[in-house]
Amino acid sequence: MFGRFMPREGDFFKLFNEHASQIVQGSKELAALMSNISELEVRARNIETFEKRADKITHQTMDLLHKTFITPIDRDDIHKLISNMDDILDLTEDVAQSITLYDIRKVSAEAKQLADICVSCAVRVETTVNLMSNMENAQGILRICDEIDQLESDADHVMRSAMSKLFRDEGDVRQLIKLKAIYELLESITDKCEDVANIIEGIVLENA
Repeated sequence: MFGRFMPREGDFFKLFNEHASQIVQGSKELAALMSNISELEVRARNIETFEKRADKITHQTMDLLHKTFITPIDRDDIHKLISNMDDILDLTEDVAQSITLYDIRKVSAEAKQLADICVSCAVRVETTVNLMSNMENAQGILRICDEIDQLESDADHVMRSAMSKLFRDEGDVRQLIKLKAIYELLESITDKCEDVANIIEGIVLENA
């Protein structure tokens, strides 16, 4: 009997869109950081700002989920989607913090390339999320999810090449350990974007 007094849907898609915007802005800040390491402090601070905004949106989504009786998509899908989206920005912040912690003063071309792929993934995540409110966009969403999968594969190739070069050419063991960690974090961002794409793909296939 209490269900009649609870919101029937809630504006989940609006919250998804707001969160996705933070992901894109954070990824662009990370790419800018990689292009100019001298801007580390300001870029890292900007990324932290976007991450905190995204955290707030995630909490709002969870609160709304608990208050909403009938949701537009499966409750578990909402929880998984917003949680995995939040992980993208957490990892983005981890990269910036690690560069600061490890006192990295020069980044490789491969790290810059990985950061650019992260931006491409983030932009596509935002596009798919923005299309989700209308399942007539199903085919377009699935196509973009495939593009994210391909970008994640591209990142794998870049990371493997970067690792090979690192272990072959880097004589400073400490520098090798630091850069290896950065490469792995950058690649993990694309992994998480692929996770988000897979969740969205499942939602579309179930609801279209």
